[in-house]
Amino acid sequence: MRKVKKPVFFVVLLLIVLFTLSVFFGFSTYYGDMNTVHIKGLDNIRFGIDIKGGVDVTFTPPEGVEATDANMDAAKEVIVQRMVNLGITDYECYIDYDNSRIIVRFPWKDGETNFDPEAAVKELGETAELTFREGYETDDLGAPTGITAENVILVGSDVQEAYRAYDSTNGEYVVSLTLTESGKEKFAEATTRLYPENGTISIWMDDTCISYPRVTAVITDGQAQITGSFDAESSKALADKINSGALPFKLVTASFSTISPSLGSGALEAMVVAGIIAFIFIAIYITVIYRLPGAVAVIALIGQVSGTLAFVSGYFGFMNGSILTIPGIAGIILAVGMGVDANIITAERIKEELGKGKTLDGAIESGFKTAFSAIIDGNITMVLVAIILMGAFGTPDSIFAKALHFAFFMFGPSTAGTIYSFGFTLLSGVVLNLFFGVFCSRLMLSSLSKFKVMRNPALYGGKKNA
Repeated sequence: MRKVKKPVFFVVLLLIVLFTLSVFFGFSTYYGDMNTVHIKGLDNIRFGIDIKGGVDVTFTPPEGVEATDANMDAAKEVIVQRMVNLGITDYECYIDYDNSRIIVRFPWKDGETNFDPEAAVKELGETAELTFREGYETDDLGAPTGITAENVILVGSDVQEAYRAYDSTNGEYVVSLTLTESGKEKFAEATTRLYPENGTISIWMDDTCISYPRVTAVITDGQAQITGSFDAESSKALADKINSGALPFKLVTASFSTISPSLGSGALEAMVVAGIIAFIFIAIYITVIYRLPGAVAVIALIGQVSGTLAFVSGYFGFMNGSILTIPGIAGIILAVGMGVDANIITAERIKEELGKGKTLDGAIESGFKTAFSAIIDGNITMVLVAIILMGAFGTPDSIFAKALHFAFFMFGPSTAGTIYSFGFTLLSGVVLNLFFGVFCSRLMLSSLSKFKVMRNPALYGGKKNA
């Protein structure tokens, strides 16, 4: 490493302090009643239902029903749409295609007193009612009214299949429909009647409108297309919603559990208090035992914890945050232990080098160099463990779940909200340990050693100068 100058310690310390403050408090601005979050802080961390309390339910098709991947996609769209209708927006919804399961989690709302989870779960699993209606007239609540409520053109059983397609002529994605024989006749009559006036046929899932295309042609062959400003994702989403209304089954609740908010918040408070007390004792211990390297290690550990919380909250704009669960907090604590271990190894190596008669600068340089191999070995082991946990219990669309699907397909996402959080915080903490516990600690300690008052080997574990 190039020669480190005296001011480096203060620069690194200031950056860690500012970073920690920004992570804890975030930064947002108000314009009237609108709050714009520029930097996410601890208030923006999303807690899992084991902390905040909520509902965890697993849906499956009825026994004896072989559901296709398309059926599962469509069923998920029903659940998502109904959660939105119930005002549930902070949810997790995953499909385990291998075991034909849909896992749904949603936390309690703040101040919730009269929410009926059993009724909500029952409603989520019901078969969706899909209707094609004439016009697009709605009441104040967005439900169909007038001629739209009275004139139903098609129902779910009239739709054989909906799928995403690409129209190469116009260079756009469309949603293609194949109708049954009964649907073909009804649709031909409706489009013949509405085409001259360029009328509208709205598509509804229960009482929620999901599309309202205009009639641009008379369709008599049962093959229709919905056009619009679709991309690949939005066209598939609409096709899945339409298919959900044609599902031949309703979902069965395979498992259902609730966690009270008081139980989760109590566990969170206990772990936070225990973590703070443990950190204070660790800080005192390593400072007393290892002196200056120990004090530098405490600063590095503060940066490491702040960095982990930043990853969880979504502080960094280039990546999404992660839901924090009780096992996730345990991952943070374990990563802190790895950070303490790394700094102890380094301090011991510096002490050994001083005992061999090396100069202070030589002992610091050699101590970090010899300690690095042991630190990297332990940290790589933890990184591999974290990646395996995230791959085994991660959401199906996560990078590690996709990469390790061949080995862990049997697990599915049933515990993704808890074990995945442990792997995420552990991985984040270990990676940050290499930055703060090795790189930043080395910069700070090398800088402090340039001050005359800090040149006494006794401050680094060696013998006091004569």
